[in-house]
Order: sequence, then C-alpha cells, then structure tokens
Amino acid sequence: MATEIVVPVLGESVSEATVAKWLKQPGDAVALDEAIVELETDKVTLEVNAAAAGVLEAIAANEGDDVQVGAVLGTIAAGGAEAAPAEATAKAAPAKAPAEDKVVEDAPAVAPVASKAGESGGAPVDIPVPTLGESVTEATVAQWMKKVGDSVALDEAICELETDKVTLEVNAPAAGVLTSIAAEAGSDVGVGAVLGVITPGGSGAAAPAPAAKAATAAAAPAPVKATPAGEGLDPTKIKGSGVGGKVSASDLQAFLEASTASAAMTLPPSVAKLIAENNLNPHRIKGTGKDGALTKGDVLESLKNPPAAPAAVPTVATSSAVAAGPAAASTPRESRERMSKMRKTISRRLKEAQNTAAMLTTFNEIDMSAVMATRKQYKDDFEKKHSVRLGFNSFFAKAVVEALKDVPAVNARIDGEDIVYNNFFDIGMAVSTPSGLMVPVIRDCDKKNFAEIEGSLGELAKKGRDGKLSMDDMSGGSFTITNGGVFGSLLSTPILNMPQAAILGLHKIEERPIAENGQVVIRPMMYVALSYDHRLIDGREAVTFLVRIKECLEDPQRMLLNM
Repeated sequence: MATEIVVPVLGESVSEATVAKWLKQPGDAVALDEAIVELETDKVTLEVNAAAAGVLEAIAANEGDDVQVGAVLGTIAAGGAEAAPAEATAKAAPAKAPAEDKVVEDAPAVAPVASKAGESGGAPVDIPVPTLGESVTEATVAQWMKKVGDSVALDEAICELETDKVTLEVNAPAAGVLTSIAAEAGSDVGVGAVLGVITPGGSGAAAPAPAAKAATAAAAPAPVKATPAGEGLDPTKIKGSGVGGKVSASDLQAFLEASTASAAMTLPPSVAKLIAENNLNPHRIKGTGKDGALTKGDVLESLKNPPAAPAAVPTVATSSAVAAGPAAASTPRESRERMSKMRKTISRRLKEAQNTAAMLTTFNEIDMSAVMATRKQYKDDFEKKHSVRLGFNSFFAKAVVEALKDVPAVNARIDGEDIVYNNFFDIGMAVSTPSGLMVPVIRDCDKKNFAEIEGSLGELAKKGRDGKLSMDDMSGGSFTITNGGVFGSLLSTPILNMPQAAILGLHKIEERPIAENGQVVIRPMMYVALSYDHRLIDGREAVTFLVRIKECLEDPQRMLLNM
C-alpha cells in the first residue's frame, strides 16, 4: 500500500511553495520521518519528512514546480526499505570498479591493505555530507584528499566540501580503506548524501606509511591565495577548447598549472568554472577558505563587489608589461544573474496584493519632539536597567496597539465572504535581510512593555540577518509596520502584507518649518502613510487611525494613562 507525500501547512497566509530539491530519488529507501524533499516559500526553506518507511515509489512534482498546500508530491511504497540501501550501494560500486582495479594495479603497495580490509568482513560505512549550517542545504565537492584503495584513519580528513560561505573538511567516520567514491570533485551534494564508502579493516586503523603520506602531500593541490594585483593571466595565452574557442574551467586550470607565475596553484572545479565563465583573475580575489583558499562564495562576492579598477583578465607580469603598466580597465556595460526563488515569490505575492485588494494610501505627519525628548531623557537609564536600547519602534508599536483598539476594522482581514476581527495584537516589523524582505512578528504587543518590545525586535532582527528566522517567527501577524526612514525615505506608499488589511509606513525624521500658535517654528517632523484595503476599511477609519497614532506620539503620556 502506497503512502502519499503531501505539502504540509506552510503558515499563516502562505498557500503555495516551490519544490526546491528532492533529497531522494525513485527507488531509494526512506526511513520514517526522514527528510525527503525541500520546499521553498517566500519566507523560508523547509523539509518534508517521510510519513512512512519504505521506498520512494514515484515523484509527482518535479524540482521547480509550484505546489499548493495539500498537493501530492510523491508516493512511498511500503516494504523493501532494508534491501534498497544495499541495492543503491551495489549500483554505485560498478561505476567505480574500473577505477579501483586501476588503483590496485598501479599501486601494488595498497593492494594488500584493500585485501586485508576485505578479509576482515567489516560492514561498509557510508561517508555522509554533514550538516552545513542553518539554511545551507547544498555543497560542492571541492577535492578528495584520498583516492580509492587508500587507507584512512578514524577522523582523518578525506574530503573537502565547499559552500557559498565556507570550505570544510569531512573526516572519516571509521578506520579502514576507501573502497568507493560516490560524488566526484565538482559534484553538488545535499546534506546527508553519501560521498563514498569506507570498508573497515585492521590495516586501515593505522595512518598511511610515511612514504605514502609524502606522496599524498605532493599530490594534494595547494590552495589559490590572493596575490598582488599586478600578477595575473594573459587571455591571449589561454587556448579555449569550448565552442568558438570559449575558455572552460579545465582550460583555465591547465593554464594555471603550466604558468610559471601560477605554478602549484590549483582551483576547486566549481571555483575554476565560475572564474572561467566570468573572465576573472583569481589573484585579485581574496580567499576566505582554509589557508586562504578561494571558495565559491569568494568568487560570487567578487562578482557583486568587484575590486577597484580591475582588468577583466589581467596579464602575466613580463618585462614589457612591467614597463607599460597594467592594462586599462574594461568594465562591462551590464551584468546578469538569475532571480532567486525567494525574490520571484516576493514579487508574485506583492503583485497579488495589488491585484486583489482595493488598495489606497492616506498620509499624516507627526511632530516627533515629545518622543525624541523622552528618549533622550531616559535612554541611558533605560539601557542600564533593561540591557536594551530604547528606540522609536517601541513607541510606534504601542501607539499602533492603541489605534487598533479604537478602530477594530484595521485589525481585521477578509476571509472569503467573511470579515475576521482579530482580538490579538501581533505586530509584524518589516526588515531587510540578505535573503530579501521579511516580516517577523512581535507577539502580544498589548501585553508587552517598551523593553520587551525592543528586546523582541532586536532578537528577530538578528535572526533575520543570520538567516535563522523560522516559519513561526513570521506567521500570524495582524498588522505590519515598515520603516523606510532608516534608508532615508521621505515618503512612500507601502504594499499590503496579505491577508492583513493595512500596513503603516514610517519615514525619516526631518526638521521642517511649521506654524504653531501663529508662529513659524522648526520641528522634527515625520510623514506616516497608511495603506489599507478599501474593501474593508473606509476613509474615515483610516484617517481616524492615523490621527490616533499622531495623538499618542505627540503626547506619549496618553499611552501611559490609557487615554
């Protein structure tokens, strides 16, 4: 009997996701609650776990497909779970058999080790891809430090993986002999994927002989490190083997190895590919990997923020080049990159909000003198007592709560033909993160004091910057505040965070002349904008809401006295 794999509930207002990656393929064995497929929404990437043990029978939604909550992703057939891993290992083994035979023939000294390991009868041990860190699900195999047939010691580094952030080593989970490699250098692998297999054996428990160690050290490629900007490559000396003479990663690597200026320099395949495709000079890129090695993230960062006055491919230093100086910089007129799935989803949801809601924006301005004076008077004592800084967001959050209590329609949402009035005050604070715009939610703002609101916002903002926001952090909000003022915005019309009925936009505080008691005075003023769904909220309610916020902030004591 087959068990269906369905799209789980994705959170408040999220009804659709994109199939990011299948961690299993048809025929693979799966254990109960094992991660089987990754889904991606505009907010988070989440794993779907197997609802039953068995074998993945079929995939109904391919990678890149958009799926709704409750949709069938695939099916799991009961039984056969124990046999499948052995079958998978058997499938992988023949592909590597020729290489193993060649190693034994070319290196007789290793053959007895492999033979003894086989005679020991130890069960093969898989080498899995370890956890790569929060929100990182994939890595590239940069290089193997061991080859098939080599002896490995327990916890000895045998493989190097590379993500867009770091380069890390994978250590042997057991002592023995490396009997097969399932993921060659340059392959992309997911967390938990099998990199290779070690067969335990007595001979493998010891480290390789000194001679073998020396040979391994000689064969291991030295990492490419950043070198003085004057060094580089002459594009006229690189012969491209691709279509139309295009330079490939292997061409670049061959040139590096042949060049006296780049002797003993080796790039991981994924890095070499990126450098060749973008005509970059590895000497100009700062390496952050182990021993200064270049990582994929270093190259991507260099593409986003190129070094000052770079040449597309600088020339190798020669006597004539030294005399003439560096070549003039050649800056491309444009660059192109694929839109991320998160950015595409954000774009789609914002456009849906415009197409669905009868959106309208109304404005007001607030004299921030009282709030700024209060903050200046108490901020030092506030920070000493609560260990958190007193900002403007807590004032606005408390003012919004008071206004929502007075105008309940703004704290409501439309659900089909019903209007749902929220009796809670969970305020979302829109923040810009490296992954895009996110709206973490501060729960029960009506029950929190200023220090608790500031503390909650600080924690959520940090999680957003670190890419650690969870679905729970961003679901269930009843109203949203977005602050473009931190970037210098004077005025804007924010877009609704559906299914919420309204969103408040804050802007920069600017000193302006205003009339006060028949005189012109200079005051720190802020424009505020309320975008709202006119299907639910009328102009009277919208204006009343903004006026209530204005009253609370121009006279903060009103919030303390509940007036």
